Parts: sequence; structure tokens; C-alpha cells
Amino acid sequence: MKKLSRRSFLGNSTSLSLAGFFGVMPALGKQKQKGDFVHHVYFWLKNPGSAEDKAKLIEGLNTLKSIKAIQLARIGVPASTNRDVIERGYDVSWLLFFNNLEEQEVYQKHPIHLKFVENYSHLWDKVVVYDSVDV
Repeated sequence: MKKLSRRSFLGNSTSLSLAGFFGVMPALGKQKQKGDFVHHVYFWLKNPGSAEDKAKLIEGLNTLKSIKAIQLARIGVPASTNRDVIERGYDVSWLLFFNNLEEQEVYQKHPIHLKFVENYSHLWDKVVVYDSVDV
């Protein structure tokens, strides 16, 4: 049996690892990823200082999480970060991931979503939506 030096062993191991990794990479790129459509909503409350109104809106957003078309949902409030490019004027954000545009459209027309708008829209003064797709 041929004796390997540490250097040749490590070189061979690295080559095999990289070959395995790069051999798998093309397959990974072809897999459908969850969250190819992103829907991010920012809410400005009519009463921005009202903890009660903010809690009520968050309560309403939590009801939307039961809609099956949603792959991932997050409710947020402005972080304490402070740079010129950061928008912190909103009160609550609603971040959603869908598999595709069609599932986002199902969400928009879903009775739970329509009920949410009917029951909670009196709380907000302004809504801004950013929709994006994975490239």
C-alpha cells in the first residue's frame, strides 16, 4: 500500500470535496425554492402612538396566517437601526412569501383576507406594498 503524505492526502480530499460540491450545484439550482414571490406590506396607523391600535392590527394580521397559500409570514415593527437609507416611519410590516404569483392572488381574494381588510382598515392611514419575484 502506497504511503500518502499529509499534503497529498489533504490535496486529494479537497479535490474530491469540491468535485462533489460542484457536481451537486447544478441540481440545486434547478430545484423550486419556496418563496419565489415576496409580498411586503407597510402600515402607517391613523393613531401612530396608540399601542392599542398597533396591537389590534397585529391581532388582525395573525388571523391571516391560516391562509394555506402563504409559505412564510412575518409581522414586524421598525428596528432600532439608524442609517440615512432606513425608513422607520411605518408602524407595522407584514412580510409574506408565496411559491408564485398565482398563490399570492389566491391570498388576495381569500375570504379571510377580505374580512381582515373589512375589519381592520379603519386602523391605518397609509399602506405601501412592495411585491417582488425571485430572479
